[in-house]
Amino acid sequence: MSTDLFSIPVKKIDGTDTNLGEFNGNALLVVNVASKCGLTPQYESLERLYENYRDKGLQVLGFPANNFLAQEPGTEEEIQAFCSTNYGVTFPLFSKISVTGEDKHPLYEALTKERPGVDIDNGDSFQKDLEGYGQFKDEPRDILWNFEKFLIGKDGKVAARIAPDVTVEDPRVIEAIESAMDV
Repeated sequence: MSTDLFSIPVKKIDGTDTNLGEFNGNALLVVNVASKCGLTPQYESLERLYENYRDKGLQVLGFPANNFLAQEPGTEEEIQAFCSTNYGVTFPLFSKISVTGEDKHPLYEALTKERPGVDIDNGDSFQKDLEGYGQFKDEPRDILWNFEKFLIGKDGKVAARIAPDVTVEDPRVIEAIESAMDV
């Protein structure tokens, strides 16, 4: 992983200071998550992916964000309880951050700079649906919505950026994950 990504300070959901260097040697799937979104059921497939691949070198990292229609209004304690109770989430969760806008967290600034566009998507229908509801990206490289995913290979490079409406069960995502873990 690049030194810049490794050294960016983040907080675990319990408030503990850390950075992505803690996960060095693994492929990482970084996901901005939310509890009150139509895509929230993706927690289930993210947890299943984590259970199936963590011993093979994949870490799923959830970053709650309240940027999109206030779909993550809870406190860290409420978010953790929701994820555990409703979806059995055991993968690492982090403190709530901003993933877009002027207060964008440095991690997401670095991720969107390194990978400004989506690699794996279902066409642009999801973005057009959002635009139909008056939801537009401020900048082309901005995060589109909750559950957008960044796959970081063991080599530390962003290997793929995955659209919010593409689940981790998609064969293209599985192929990218397995490739990122083999580096």
